[in-house]
Amino acid sequence: MTEAVVARYPAPQVVRAADVTAKVVLVWMLVAVVLDPDLANLRDKAAGARAVAYPLLAFTVPAIWLLWWKERASFPWLADLLVTLTCFSDILGNRMDLYDTIVWFDDWMHFANTGLLAGAVILLTLHRSTSLLRVVERALAFGATAAITWELAEYVAFIRGGTERTFAYTDTLGDLALGTLGSVVVAVAIHALWQRGQLTAAAPQLERASDRPATWA
Repeated sequence: MTEAVVARYPAPQVVRAADVTAKVVLVWMLVAVVLDPDLANLRDKAAGARAVAYPLLAFTVPAIWLLWWKERASFPWLADLLVTLTCFSDILGNRMDLYDTIVWFDDWMHFANTGLLAGAVILLTLHRSTSLLRVVERALAFGATAAITWELAEYVAFIRGGTERTFAYTDTLGDLALGTLGSVVVAVAIHALWQRGQLTAAAPQLERASDRPATWA
């Protein structure tokens, strides 16, 4: 009987170390947020909701891997890092008070973090042979949805009853545009890397029989 082939790749040391470190520091910062929201500059900014949602998001990929992919693929470290970085960078940015001291920081976070999440979804759901059109389509579908969901969550959590509501409409439109644009930029970048033969081991759960070396069982 032929054993099922499992797509296993050596874990990239830098990516793995960055992912684990980001998760550990994220959890530590979130504990501090719960104990003292002022310390992270998150007073009246849905500190409790972030403390619950961010760990759930940061550990979504590991949970999926343990439940469905563990027996047939190595861990998708890069995709997991991209997801973790979105939570980590937001909490770190607030803790360092970058949102209030750097005018463009919030815009950059909407652009970059929505793009990172879209990149993770692309790596987790699309094979590297996928056409550019399909990659961009997936990025737009996820990125626009994620951007809208975030803006709705922000409004419910702290904008509707705060001073920010006076300019929230303009800010929301800008954030939606930046998030969507970030998703498209990351999609094009990932596809370009695929075309150059890179990121070939980023999504082992999507390996096809034709991708496998002849030496595999």
